[in-house]
Amino acid sequence: MGRTSDAAERLMDAALDLIWEESYGGVTIDDICQRANVKKGSFYYFFSSKAELAVAALERMWLQNWKPTMDERFSPSLEPLARITNYLDSVYHKQVAVKQEHGKVLGCPIVSVGSETSTHEADLNGKIREILNRKRRYYESAIRDALAEGVIEPCDPAEKATALAGLIEGIVCQCRIMNDPEVARALPEMGLRLLGAKASTTTLPHS
Repeated sequence: MGRTSDAAERLMDAALDLIWEESYGGVTIDDICQRANVKKGSFYYFFSSKAELAVAALERMWLQNWKPTMDERFSPSLEPLARITNYLDSVYHKQVAVKQEHGKVLGCPIVSVGSETSTHEADLNGKIREILNRKRRYYESAIRDALAEGVIEPCDPAEKATALAGLIEGIVCQCRIMNDPEVARALPEMGLRLLGAKASTTTLPHS
């Protein structure tokens, strides 16, 4: 199975890739082991089930990839609305890059798996909700700062963060359904309208 020290990581990488490219239900442990070049018997040394592997893989993805990106995009050193619009612009460019690499739009692995497992796999769905809530807190912090600076209309920041998350997740799902990343091109403008950004303060990212 290769070095024991990296077999678990290869299994997590393989699981994320396959589940994102296909679906959680459509991917088997055999598929994951084959992609990772790890023997099935060795799989059970590290994980008791596909769900346990998926939970570990998603948490690793958050810590190694998503959290550093969110920390950078939502740095307090940036203007609040710039944090939001730059992030929304990056969502569009991510979908473009994924289609170029895979030949199709894959959307968001968290939202796709979360929708698929919402009525079962309690531990896995719990991890997905946890990660989505972590992202939402970044949105809420930026919205609170924008509100304090008077650059958006008065609102409940937590409520607006939930609405913004819904906008992002819905548009990314549409990108996957339509197999067209252009659906997300106007996300920064849509986000500013949703937040009630004041015209004199809106700054859109340069593509």
